[in-house]
Amino acid sequence: MIITWSRLLAAALVLALAACQPSGPKFKSTDITGADYGKALALTDHTGKPRTLADFRGKVVVLAFGFTHCPDICPTTLADLAGVLKSLGADAERVQVLFVTLDPERDSREVLAKYVPAFDPRFLGLYGDLGATQRVAKEFKVFFEKQPTGATYTVNHSAQSYVLDRDGRLRLFVKHDRIAADLPDDLRTLLRKPS
Repeated sequence: MIITWSRLLAAALVLALAACQPSGPKFKSTDITGADYGKALALTDHTGKPRTLADFRGKVVVLAFGFTHCPDICPTTLADLAGVLKSLGADAERVQVLFVTLDPERDSREVLAKYVPAFDPRFLGLYGDLGATQRVAKEFKVFFEKQPTGATYTVNHSAQSYVLDRDGRLRLFVKHDRIAADLPDDLRTLLRKPS
């Protein structure tokens, strides 16, 4: 059998490319491991307990942003997240979904306590005053803006969710329309990975 230089070169190229590939887990969502943002939040949950990300160490955290008067993306996101947890079976107990309101004017503790657990009783709604909300939004690069609509208003906002691993590190950026399709496998991958 004659091995040509072109075949040797092709084989070397394949090996070199394989060596350059990251050895970490493969995700369907956008892997943002090592991002220099999304490291902190200080809000209150819908039971009245002050919360930081450190409270959820040991669990994979899915962080979603929205508001209770949202007519479309926010309830769809929470419904999709409820379906994802259901698909995980017993592993869902090692995942915490947090819904951060971007409408602190209307989304009081009482409103969040009725709205968020209606999707899944394990979900927690988080709120703060406008300053705290702005700080968290800035930390996670979430845009939001109050938009007048007649006698009331809506809140325009970016619709991504984030996933943090069990050590509290930001790992994934999840598009709102990919939650149901991508997140179950991604969460299983993070739950299998030793912390």
